Amino acid sequence: MRTRIAAFLALTLTFAASAAEEVERPWAKGVSKDSQAKAIALFKEGNGALKDSLFPSAVAKYRDALKFWDHPAVHYNLALALVNLDKPIEVHDHLMAALKFGPAPLDDDKFQQAQRYMALVDRQLTKVQVTTSVPGASVRLDGQQLFVGPGKWEGPVRAGQHTLTASKDGFLPDERALTFGGGDTQSFDMRVFREEELMEYNRPFPAAIPWATLGVGIAAAGTGLGLHLAANDSFKKYDSNIATCAGNSPNGCAPGAANQQLHYRTDATGMQTAGIAMYAVGGAAIATSIVLFVVGQPVATRKTVTIDASKVTVVPIISPNGAGAMASLEF
Repeated sequence: MRTRIAAFLALTLTFAASAAEEVERPWAKGVSKDSQAKAIALFKEGNGALKDSLFPSAVAKYRDALKFWDHPAVHYNLALALVNLDKPIEVHDHLMAALKFGPAPLDDDKFQQAQRYMALVDRQLTKVQVTTSVPGASVRLDGQQLFVGPGKWEGPVRAGQHTLTASKDGFLPDERALTFGGGDTQSFDMRVFREEELMEYNRPFPAAIPWATLGVGIAAAGTGLGLHLAANDSFKKYDSNIATCAGNSPNGCAPGAANQQLHYRTDATGMQTAGIAMYAVGGAAIATSIVLFVVGQPVATRKTVTIDASKVTVVPIISPNGAGAMASLEF
């Protein structure tokens, strides 16, 4: 069972006695006796609620008291009440206000206790600085707008998981999922992106491959054409020589003379067959290159920006246990 902070309270409340004393107490400068009286009355009500563990009610009374008198002691008690509501950022802010004028408005004991609390709560928070140079960019933390760029925001953020975004109409947003370990400092420069900035183009294979395949196909087809033309020449020589042989003899071309011309026909047939084969190879290579040109077109993919947010830190949690150092308060 948690120990109640209020169980250790013993309050002493006094007014400023003179103008000279007022000068020595800057936290009372410009605050009328009437305002001080109203603040003290609300402060007492807050202490009563705190003693009964009515923490939301105590917080409300202390906030009302601060409207009349911005006193470090009220900030101190308010911070302790907020500890019970698990609001470390507000605890941090009110401890800062409690420590503003040193130990005088709290006394040394409470001042040192506030410093110890501050050291603990600082380890529950991460000091975050966010900037953007983009005009009109809305920067948000966990959905809450921090500012509209260009500009900067800095402040404490509770340890844990958070989302940080920058967005602008007509642009792609900068969206980051972050994990803060606490007790450190993080800086982020946010921006927004045009569609083309986040696109990259990748081919499934090098662009040279379809061109090389096309080159092989053209070379093979060219070789086939050369062989085909050479075969036609050999056929023509064979036909011409047989015709000449037959024209020179009344009995036609003798078998021996005809056989001498057969190598032209044999060579022509071989070259013709090889030419057709090269046509087939060239045609297949050219067809393959066309397919490769089609399937090898660059594919657009969106770049992904990743942030290493894997840091894990054990974070101390301030609890009301042992908060009895607040023994007395003097205004």
